[in-house]
Amino acid sequence: MIVKKVVDEELITVAEAKEILDRVKEERAGEELGYELKKAIRHVDAFSKMTAERSRNLVNELLKLEKMKHEIAIRIADILPRTRDELRSIYAKERFILTTEDLDQILDIVADSI
Repeated sequence: MIVKKVVDEELITVAEAKEILDRVKEERAGEELGYELKKAIRHVDAFSKMTAERSRNLVNELLKLEKMKHEIAIRIADILPRTRDELRSIYAKERFILTTEDLDQILDIVADSI
């Protein structure tokens, strides 16, 4: 399939992608699924850790924090870090450093959503 033009782009969590791909799989029941689609479905099945609604709620809660970018909130919702070191690795490329209190606040929000 050749894509000529990207009409719209939106960041979504792995759980939301799983929900979308499950709908596509149901719509194409009885048809042979393409190689890429099968690989994508296997990937989201393996790495989705919560429902799409819960992951979107987690992203919305994280976006209320001061030093939170949308891309990082999506990454946190996908990975669900449990320690400060895991969370620091997500922020490794950022130009600012989070305090211990900021890290703990993010981890508390993640723990509440699990």
